[in-house]
Amino acid sequence: MRTLARRPLTRLVWIVNTWATSGPEANRRRSQRVILSVPVTVSGENPKGKFTEETKTLVVNAHGALINLAAKVSQGQQLELKSATSEDKQSCKVVYVGPTMQGQTQVGIEFIKPAPHFWRVAFPPENWTPPGADENERPPAKTSKS
Repeated sequence: MRTLARRPLTRLVWIVNTWATSGPEANRRRSQRVILSVPVTVSGENPKGKFTEETKTLVVNAHGALINLAAKVSQGQQLELKSATSEDKQSCKVVYVGPTMQGQTQVGIEFIKPAPHFWRVAFPPENWTPPGADENERPPAKTSKS
């Protein structure tokens, strides 16, 4: 029987290519998406009145996040997002309303004003590809002009 050496615990970060379902927009991204669970409080207003809900991010990027919400929201609706880890607040709008499972809906949100440091993570550069990725999925190498 083989034993594995113990390694120090590290935070794993996975790159996510898309949460869009189809079309040309599905592969065009302004920044890398990272699977990261950050506790947040979401506030807004829906037909039932004002709501505040604590949840966690599923995926983050420099322009917003994907979260699960029990509150009913609609595309284009404005919300306020507050990070529990930094107490930062950011106005955002709903850009994607996805499937509902176990009473919660996947919701894509986009910051109203750019907030590249809101998540307090460094996003990989555009040309970064995880090990083992298909060569066809790799972005074209940028060449410098001489």
